[in-house]
Amino acid sequence: MKLYYSPGACSLSPHIALLEGGITAELVKVDLSTKRTSGGTDYRTVNAKGYVPTLELDDGQRLTEGPAIVQYIADHAPVRGLAPAAGTMERYRLLEWLAFISSELHKQFGPLFDPAADAAAKARQRERLGARLAWLAQDLGTRPYLMGPAFTVADAYLFTVLRWAPGVGVELTPWPALAAYVERVGARPKVREALQAEGL
Repeated sequence: MKLYYSPGACSLSPHIALLEGGITAELVKVDLSTKRTSGGTDYRTVNAKGYVPTLELDDGQRLTEGPAIVQYIADHAPVRGLAPAAGTMERYRLLEWLAFISSELHKQFGPLFDPAADAAAKARQRERLGARLAWLAQDLGTRPYLMGPAFTVADAYLFTVLRWAPGVGVELTPWPALAAYVERVGARPKVREALQAEGL
């Protein structure tokens, strides 16, 4: 199994999930600016979309899109409890979280990374993102993880996305629950292992 990743990008989420799940995978670093892997291959021959992550399975099949990949990982490490059982209401709650993180947080950060976006547009984007973060902080409250006491793949994804905030001028200090959450998830041994492996 291979995980194509770029340090600190959304591919950090499946990287964490693999380690939390006890699943061994080869890491293949991708330079997103040149679309080349560390071995010099044109990454677009692996994933024509040109972005990470991609999980290449042992039989050669490839999965793209982080929410799909992390569920695949969770389902292949069921004893680790990284996702509720398929068909349960709890699993649909996990899907709900993955969809929210993907569309309402992850994609909202995109314009803030765009060097061509003007300051006024970025300020408006920070306001929109701030409203979503305020809701998230209120909903999370004092729960240790999104689904309650158990860490799931949704936490790997949310942690990854929230790590981007300071780098684009979004401070989490107005939402102590989120700042504490990032610190708590970041202290997990497998999360630290993933960060170290990616040089973060």
